This record gives sequence, C-alpha cells and structure tokens, in this order.
Amino acid sequence: MSTERRLRLPGIAYGGDYNPEQWPEEVWAEDVRLMREAGVNMVSVNIFSWALLEPREGEFDFSRLDRILALLHDNGIAADLATPTAAPPAWFFRAHPEALPVGRDGRGLSYGSRQTFCPSSPAYREAALRIAGELGRRYADHPAVVMWHIHNEYGCHNAECFCDVSACAFRRWLRSRYGDLAALNDAWGTTFWSQWYYDWDEIIPPRTTGADPNPTHRLDWRRFCSDELRSLYNAERDVLRHAAPGVPATTNFMVNFSIEALDYWRWAPELDIVSNDHYLRSTDPESQIDIALCGDLVRSMAGAPWLLMEHSTGAVNWQPVNRAKNPGELRRNALAHVARGADGILFFQWRAAKAGAEQWHSAMLPHAGTDSRIWQDVVQLGADLRALAEVRGSSNPAKVAIVWDWDARWALELPSQPSGELRFLDLVRDWYTPLWRAGVAVDFVRPDTPGLDRYQLVLAPSLYLVDDAGAANLTAFVEGGGTLAVGFHSGAVDQNCHVRLGGYPGAFREILGVHADELFPLLPGQSVGLVGQVPQGATADLWTERLRLTGAQAVATYADGSLVGVPAITRHAYGSGTAWYVATHPDSDTLAAVLERIGQEAGVRPEHEVPVGVEVVRRRGSDGDYLFFIDHAGHGAEVPAEGVELLTGKPVVGSVTVPRGGVAVVRGARLD
Repeated sequence: MSTERRLRLPGIAYGGDYNPEQWPEEVWAEDVRLMREAGVNMVSVNIFSWALLEPREGEFDFSRLDRILALLHDNGIAADLATPTAAPPAWFFRAHPEALPVGRDGRGLSYGSRQTFCPSSPAYREAALRIAGELGRRYADHPAVVMWHIHNEYGCHNAECFCDVSACAFRRWLRSRYGDLAALNDAWGTTFWSQWYYDWDEIIPPRTTGADPNPTHRLDWRRFCSDELRSLYNAERDVLRHAAPGVPATTNFMVNFSIEALDYWRWAPELDIVSNDHYLRSTDPESQIDIALCGDLVRSMAGAPWLLMEHSTGAVNWQPVNRAKNPGELRRNALAHVARGADGILFFQWRAAKAGAEQWHSAMLPHAGTDSRIWQDVVQLGADLRALAEVRGSSNPAKVAIVWDWDARWALELPSQPSGELRFLDLVRDWYTPLWRAGVAVDFVRPDTPGLDRYQLVLAPSLYLVDDAGAANLTAFVEGGGTLAVGFHSGAVDQNCHVRLGGYPGAFREILGVHADELFPLLPGQSVGLVGQVPQGATADLWTERLRLTGAQAVATYADGSLVGVPAITRHAYGSGTAWYVATHPDSDTLAAVLERIGQEAGVRPEHEVPVGVEVVRRRGSDGDYLFFIDHAGHGAEVPAEGVELLTGKPVVGSVTVPRGGVAVVRGARLD
C-alpha cells in the first residue's frame, strides 16, 4: 500500500456498488436517504456506465455522473469512482470487431455481456485510456471522490484470448523473458514431440490441439495472460495518477474459490490499496473457513489492512443453485472479514436490479425493500462497523506462514500429472483448516519471501513447482532454526516445469532427509492405513510414495497396501532447524494431530482459548489487542476475556458472552 495515497475516510468504509443509472432519477433521493439510515459512507459508482458516458466515440456526456457525485457529496457519502472499462459499448465493437476475444478452439466471441474484449487489443487500450483520462481530468478534485476503482474484476471472463493479436503480444512477452529462441527452446523442452522453433512467428498461443500440450508453453501462457491484464491496469492507473496524484487507486481482486487466473503476488505492489471480492460456494458446508483463508491471503499480499470491495448479502446468481444466507450469516461473514484485516466492507450491490443478467443477485436493498430481513441485517451491520471504527489500521500478527504460489498452482493443475485429482486450493485448505479451528494466526508467503525467520513455523502444503531461489530461501529458513513442513509432490519441478532429477521430492530431498524413487497416486475411493505416532485408525488417500530415509526419522508408515512399512510422514533435524515431510494425504483428524505436534515442537500455541465452533481472531492496535469471537456453531459461548466489548460498549470482566450465532469483539491489553 502506498504511504502517500491513502483512503481519506474516517472509520471503516461501508457500502457497495451503486448503479443509479439503472433507475429513474426520482429513486436516487430515496437511495441516499436509506444509505444514511444504514450507515453507508462510501459507494462504488460508474463501474458499467461507459455506454452512457461516451454514446459515440470521442463524444462524452458527464451530466448524469455530475449529478450523482453531487448528490452523494451533499449527503456525506464518499465515491469510489470507477473507470467503466470492463464493459465497452456496442459501438466500440462495431468499429473494432478485431477487438473481440477468441476462444482456445478458435471460435470468436460476440459482445453483449461484459469483458468481451481481447486484453492485447490496441484499439481497446486506446479507448480505455481515453475515457480514463477524461474521468481523471474532470473529477480529480471532486470532493466526493476518495478513490479510483480501475476496471472491475480483471480476468473474470476474459483472462485468455487466443487471437492472432494475442499471439503477437505473447511472442513479445517471450522475447523479453528469454531473449533468444535457443533459451526458449531449452526452457520449453521442445526437442520433445518435434516442437523445436526456428522462428518467433512459429510460436502461437496454446490453442486446442489433438494431444496434451507442452506444459511449459501452457505455464508461460498463464504468466503472460496475468501480466497482460496487469499492464492494462497499470496504464489506466498511470493516467489517473497523472491527473490526481493524491487519490489512491485500486482494482478488485477475486481471491475466492472460483478464480485462479491472475498472479496477485505480482499485482499487489501496483495497487495503492488492495481490495478483494469474495463470494461463497453454495455447496461449501464450512464457507467460513474459505472467508478466513482468503482474508489472510489478501492481507498478506497487501502487507496492510485491505478493503472487501464486494461480497453478497444473500444469494448470488451464477452458481447452479444459489443458496440464501441463514439468519446471522451476513453479519458473521462481514465481521469475519474485518477480523482478518479488512478496513472496508462493501457489497454487490446497493439496490437489487430489476433487469439484466444480475437481477437475481442479492443486494443491500433487496427487491422486497426495507420490509426484509436483509435490510434489517444491513442496518445492524452499519451500526456494528461504526462501533468498530477504532479497529481501522490495526494489524494481524502471526507466527505461522503458509507458502502460496500461483506458478505452483497453475503447474500442478496442468494435464498429464501423475494424478488428475490434485487441486492446489483443496490441499492448502486441508492444512489451513486445523490451524483455523485452533485459533492459530496465519500469514501467507511466497517461496522467496525474505525474512521468514520472523515465523516459528512455515508450511508448504503444495509446492509442486519451486525455483532455485525459493528452494534456497526455505532451506535457509530451516538451517537458521526454523521449522518447515512440506506436503507431498512438492519440489518436483523447476520454474520451467522440468522435473528435478535424482529422485523425489526434488528440491527438498536434502533438507527433508528422504528419497523417493517412484510415485504411487491412489485411485478415487482408495485409501491406506497409517501406523506409528499418529491417531489409531489413521488413514490416507490421494497419494503415496515409495520413500526411504536418508537422515530423517519415520513418524508414520503405511499399514497396508503395496507400501507396507514404508515411511509416510517423516521428521528431519537439519542445520539448527527441523523439516517435516507429509508424503501422503492423511485424513483430516490425522493431519490435524500431525500439524498440532509440529506446531508444538516449533513453539506455536493458540493465542486464546477456542470453544468448539467459535472462530477467534486477533487484531493488534497501537496500545492493545482486539479479539473477535464469531460463533459459527450457533451454540453461543462464554469465553475468558478482559476489557470492553465494542459492539455493546459493556465492560468485560473475566469472560465475554458470545451470543448464539453472533459476534463479540473485545478490546483489551496486549496478549504478548
């Protein structure tokens, strides 16, 4: 986050996407009246208004937006002013049909929704920068505008385009990365299947072909696509920064279960304020864990408090079945984001649409109006956030870090793996969950993040790909006295997706003190037993390896199957530290027990007593701690605490009562 460009807004930001252009102007007065009733202090505007602002190329009409911003300012509501570049108008595509995206199979897509443009299109870039510049010049000093909202959800629908323009841009990116064709051919291993390139123009995007694609080709394509969209963000940001140097800029990330197109580690330093959109999977029985994991990841990328730019008050509209939220869930979800470092809580959207593709998406003001549970919850949440205003700017200290890497994620899920059942997010969440249940605070880090020695424990649940710098960084952490735990099939390939020869787990064989000569992924539904220093009846699925010890000690071995007696979980003293290897996928209870032991040996302890079903999170202020207690089980709890409960203003002596399905936030003395 920029130290020069900060959000000029007191307390915690509260509001949502506001689309008054979808409604008659006489509705606007009711909107702002109800916003004030709900405690809304910031809304995102202009996100999809390009066709209204620029009805014909180069002709602009800002009169409606002028009135909207004036109305907001007159009512004390700040504007997060968006560039409307996520939805170019129809006239643009009639003039520039070459800017439409092309799918992997060569089929062209049409306009008629949003993000129907090729990210590499020069015509799109020119048009996007033109309207961004007009907005910047007109509203740079507008008193309502406190932040620029650039585009909307980059890559949500057009993360990839396979047209010839994209092919040219891809080749430019590759030239910059490799310098010459000899280096590219070596990195891509093009002697395999006669894929050697003699001319740059022979290289095309990884379009649909008859067999499995070259994995490095596919991986570099993912990297290119992320960088290409990032260059669009940077270009708009620079235009706006020139017009208004002091106004912070953001774009809304999509760190949630359904999106993995962009490498947000590379994006985050470009944003003045990191913001995120988070939505729940309707079929997830413990979606509160996904909220926590994604919140911790976004906070770690931001390196500071962040903004929740979008989430839902109830059901969304884009899953097969769109589950409504249960009583109290809206409040728990929102305050869980605050607990994980969010200094702003915004929704999509303010008023539920009566027409268009998102007409069945929930909103702060639903179709039923103010005579609804959602509206009552929205008003209550506004009061909660005002009561928590002092929490803004506080941090989330952690002694445990989890390694997260987009290259490793993309590479693991490429075709032609030993098992197609491995999903990066699932594997990371499996390790994250027991820490969440125990109330252990977690940061996320890159493999090459400097300063890992500030953590007592680093976990790498899934690091299939790791470059030499990342492997060396993790090795140095262990040598210096840290504790590292590594999940199966990690360290297997380098940054070019080349297998690290000499046995598995590749880059980590030495520090783990093990050697595997063959991998034995398990079939769906197949499992094996584990024995040793693990709970009785322990099992594992998904993956096994024929492992032998080269310095490590076996903590658990396989009890049956073809690998009876072979180590499955190991511990190795290395340098001044300890490295653990979990060479299989234990059942949840067994994994929790193993991670608890690893944490205890590393000196990691839960920061507070954690009743079953209650999430406990700490934010650290300048002169005290804020403890969030969130009851997801619906039983309520009495939890030891001292201080003041901020949501009620009542003193806490000895313990605080967490209401059934509710939340308590206690300001107290520092815990350490």
